[in-house]
Amino acid sequence: MPGAAFFDLDRTLLRRASGPALSEAMRETGVTSAALPLERAIFGYFDLFGETLGSIALARQGGLLVRGRAADAFDEAAEVAADRLAERVEPFARLLLDEHRRAGRPVVLATTTPEHLIRPFARRLGLDDVIGTRFEVRDGRFTGALDGPFVWSRGKLAAVRAWADEHDVDLADSYAYSDSVYDLPLLHAVGEPGAVNPDPRLLGVAIARRWPVLHFDTSPGVVKVPVVGLEVQQVAMAIARPELIPYARFEVEGVEHLPQTGGTILVGNHRSYFDVTTMLVAMRQAGRTGRFLGKKEIFDVPVLGQVMTALGGIRVDRQGDDDERDDPLVPAARAIAGGELVAILPEGTIPRGPDFFDPVLRGKPGAARLAALTRAPVIPFALSGTEQVWPRSARLPDVLALRRPPTVRVRFGPPVELKHRSEARDTDRIMAAIADLLPDELREPRRPTLAELARTYPDGVVPAQDRAFAVDG
Repeated sequence: MPGAAFFDLDRTLLRRASGPALSEAMRETGVTSAALPLERAIFGYFDLFGETLGSIALARQGGLLVRGRAADAFDEAAEVAADRLAERVEPFARLLLDEHRRAGRPVVLATTTPEHLIRPFARRLGLDDVIGTRFEVRDGRFTGALDGPFVWSRGKLAAVRAWADEHDVDLADSYAYSDSVYDLPLLHAVGEPGAVNPDPRLLGVAIARRWPVLHFDTSPGVVKVPVVGLEVQQVAMAIARPELIPYARFEVEGVEHLPQTGGTILVGNHRSYFDVTTMLVAMRQAGRTGRFLGKKEIFDVPVLGQVMTALGGIRVDRQGDDDERDDPLVPAARAIAGGELVAILPEGTIPRGPDFFDPVLRGKPGAARLAALTRAPVIPFALSGTEQVWPRSARLPDVLALRRPPTVRVRFGPPVELKHRSEARDTDRIMAAIADLLPDELREPRRPTLAELARTYPDGVVPAQDRAFAVDG
């Protein structure tokens, strides 16, 4: 028996409640004449905190609204609402729907919302079926009585089980996604539960049971602060204010080259451990969060690895095999398809020794490959001065440089024109575009002093074969 994928509606496929759109459509089409008392406050509370027993008690009164009306009285309103609701489906929800379809699973909407109001929306999304609350129809009119269970909590599980039996679907091999603790009966019944934008109680259960916690407006794995709905990265960006980092001065240029929306690839050079903080400052000015590729060694460090993942990091195993499931470009391409920004440092690591002072930047082909795969715009940026704050030879940044803090610069450039015919040549174009954004002094060959050279090595010791590259000073 095959499995299926069951999706809740409010705060799951949609980030917020569907009620306002449905109510507005019913008023526009003349089904109702006025909003319900405290309607805005009720839906606003639901958007923030999820379902409550009070909101469900109100939903149970739906029979009073339909009683005595013709069975097709709500059809026009449902069609009007469907168009508006379809526009509000989160981007990563659409990607997940497509993944289940490609896997051959029926995709089913399972919601407390009355079926007659929400079926046109399901058709807009190409869903296979709808499991919603149904009201009895007799002689072409609604009687106000339920036709089957009230599709909520255990009633939703009963309705899903009945549908599964009818369609020869095995729940143990099925997926279910919901935001609400009241859907725990269904989530427990399937083999693959997912907590989407979970309310505080469901979040606790999901963490305890190690269920996936998802947010369909951002990439899988990105953590959000409960209730306020902010990404951890957004919190970090709020903290990364120049005035709160007095041991460095920041100059950010060319932010206007970054698109405000849509999938984008950001490529830049790598000079210091301080690059991350610097980019948080720069992206705060740009007003966008992003995903970033980082080497597995960082993600394997206890605590730090979890923090990097929560911030939106994508783990790169440079020694991995060719298994497509381990290819970091797969989640990166998914993020771009969802309209996100993905940052890549093509050099792969901080150059050390003589390579650190070479004005010719050399990169790996990952960025060019991702660009060819997604055809997303590639925006270059150049960092300079970060090594003065936190050289590779130091374990911590120099936070005592308060009287004469070094200047750190970030400069964004226009999109790189790629041909998408040769990864090697497109990589050269990308690296040249980054180098063109560097200050003049970094674009000319220079031999450093022995002390400057030492700062580029993790232990601060220059290997014997590189000492000849240094000059006296």
